[in-house]
Amino acid sequence: MIKEVIVVEGRDDITAVKRAVEAEIIAVGGFGINSKVISKIKEAQKRKGVIVFTDPDFAGEKIRSIISKRVKGIKHARISQSEGTKDGDIGVENASPESIIRALKHAKCEIQKKTNEFTVEDMIFFKLVGDPDSKKRRDLVGNELGIGYSNGAQFLSRLNNFGISKEELINAVNIVNRRYDNE
Repeated sequence: MIKEVIVVEGRDDITAVKRAVEAEIIAVGGFGINSKVISKIKEAQKRKGVIVFTDPDFAGEKIRSIISKRVKGIKHARISQSEGTKDGDIGVENASPESIIRALKHAKCEIQKKTNEFTVEDMIFFKLVGDPDSKKRRDLVGNELGIGYSNGAQFLSRLNNFGISKEELINAVNIVNRRYDNE
């Protein structure tokens, strides 16, 4: 049972999430996020807290951004693009129950005061930029941390905005490195 209200994009996402967990769910209906839906999300945030769980694509990030600007203190759950892709279609509705549970368990709240814990040098050191496998590494490390995939600059921003500690990053990188070593 998830205590927070989960916000998803559509009906198929509700079905997928309900297969994985018991929770109250709000569907925003894609880009049709009107003031009525935002009011519903604000009320849910006051009452129980909210986890935004949108598709790992441009539209999903856009919807997440719209909600984040209007409702403060929400958590973000993310799946990787590979977890959400089936037959060329990308979305939460394609994720396995295990992926959904992991994403919800690792949901992160943006912190009010951005830190500068991580730098571009850290990104290079951990091979998250400047390496032939950087894109794949960011996807895997972002998945491990629950901050999702993004380009190098966005990834650095997420590390700092979500209050990830050096220890958390090192642990995630070590897990990913062990996977690479076993391939």
